[in-house]
Parts: sequence; structure tokens; C-alpha cells
Amino acid sequence: MDKYDVKLMDRALRDLDDIYAYIAGTFLEPDIALKMVGAIEKEICSFDHMPYCCPERKHGMYAGRGYRQLFVKKYTVICRVDEEKKQVIIVTIRYSSSAF
Repeated sequence: MDKYDVKLMDRALRDLDDIYAYIAGTFLEPDIALKMVGAIEKEICSFDHMPYCCPERKHGMYAGRGYRQLFVKKYTVICRVDEEKKQVIIVTIRYSSSAF
């Protein structure tokens, strides 16, 4: 089984920082914020062995262009697989009140 590199784009890294800041700052719950970011990171790390574990995005931004989506609680991780470089590139992580 091939192993893939998981690369977070700058925007995805900022998204994780923003998720933490929002939960910790707005709700004054830094422990919950840390757990949420940790849960998202754990799911992202699973891409190293299973890059195609989630479906292609069919709705919204990035739809129909080969991007994939992973739902983690109320967040959607948008990524694409680069077979040539054996990488899964995490593009963004967005709040989503409902999953498609």
C-alpha cells in the first residue's frame, strides 16, 4: 500500500487557527477548541494511507473539479489528491452547518 504525504496549504493552517480562536475566544472553551482541532487533525492524518476515503465534492465551491470532502463534526475538509507526487493536499477547512 502506498503512503501519501499530507500537506496543509497555508489557508488550511489558518482555518485550523481560526477554528481554535473562535471556539476558545467566543465560548471561552480552550479545552473544547483544542479537542476539536485535534479531531480534525486526526482525520486529516488518515489520508496518508487512504487518500480516496472520502467522496468527491458535488456541491458548492470546488464541486466537479476532482476535489474531495471529509466531514468532521460540523466542519468540511476540502482536499485533492496529487497522484504524481503521492500527496493529499488539504486546501481549506470550513464550518458547515449540514453535510451534503
